[in-house]
Amino acid sequence: MYVAPNGLFPEERRSLMNAISTYINEALEELRLVRWPTRQQAVRFSAIVIGFTLVCAVFFGIIDFILSIGLHTILSLAS
Repeated sequence: MYVAPNGLFPEERRSLMNAISTYINEALEELRLVRWPTRQQAVRFSAIVIGFTLVCAVFFGIIDFILSIGLHTILSLAS
């Protein structure tokens, strides 16, 4: 059985290229249908995400601080 040097027969290569081309064309078609946010919406949503991230960082920082004090206290009592 003959195997092409790159592992694909010419028909398979064409089929693969057609599949890739179809995928790219369909992806571009879907991107044209996307309803993109306005600049104002993008800024507002970005501010919400940044604010939520900061709140979470502070919350987890406080929890970490409290747990480290508790662990330090427990270990100091054990010794």
